[in-house]
Amino acid sequence: VQLMESGGGLVQPGESLKLSCVASGSILIINAWSWYRQAPGEQRELVAEIPMGRNTNYYADSVKGRFTISRDVANNTAYLQMDSLKPEDTAVYFCSADVTEDRVPPERYDSWGQGTRVTVST
Repeated sequence: VQLMESGGGLVQPGESLKLSCVASGSILIINAWSWYRQAPGEQRELVAEIPMGRNTNYYADSVKGRFTISRDVANNTAYLQMDSLKPEDTAVYFCSADVTEDRVPPERYDSWGQGTRVTVST
C-alpha cells in the first residue's frame, strides 16, 4: 500500500493549509491514520491521529484547537486541516496509515508517505 501526501506550501503566519493523503494499492482496511511532522534538526513527532472504531482523535498539545484530522473512508484519504499556522509549525509533514493489505493471508503494517513541506514565514 502506497501513500501520497499533497497540499504543502509556503504561507504566512495566521493562514491555513489543508494536507491530503491518499492510500492506494490492495487495501483491505485502514485501521488508523496519523500525521507526523519533522522540523529541521528535530525528531519526528506525532501531530494527530484518527483511530478507526474510536470516537476520540489524538492531537499534540502544540496543535490542539488549530489542527483537525479527518478521513474519507470511501476514498482511502486522510486530511489535516491546519489553521492559525505559526512559524513553529514549519516542518515536513508525513502521513502514516496502519493498513491491512488484501492478500492471503492479510498483512497488517504501517505505511508511510514521502512527506510534504510546510513553511510558515513572513
